[in-house]
Amino acid sequence: MTTIERKIKLSVDDVKKFVNIAMKCDFDIDIYYNHYVLDAKSFLGVMGLDFSKVLTVRYAGYNEDFDQYLHQFAIAC
Repeated sequence: MTTIERKIKLSVDDVKKFVNIAMKCDFDIDIYYNHYVLDAKSFLGVMGLDFSKVLTVRYAGYNEDFDQYLHQFAIAC
C-alpha cells in the first residue's frame, strides 16, 4: 500500500478529536516533528508537540473519516 504524507498544523484544542479519530484507524499513523517520530494515537505524545510548527503525518491505509478530518488542517508547502 502507498504511504500518504500530509503537512498539517494543529492547535491544542484540536488534539483530542485528532487522536480519537486516529485511534479508530486500523493502521499506524506517525507524526514527524523535527527529528522525532510520534504515534498519532498517543494523546500525551501529540500534546507534547509545538503547535506553532508544521507537522508531517504519514500513514499507509485509508479511513474516510480520518482523511476528511485531516484535510481541514492541511497546509500548502
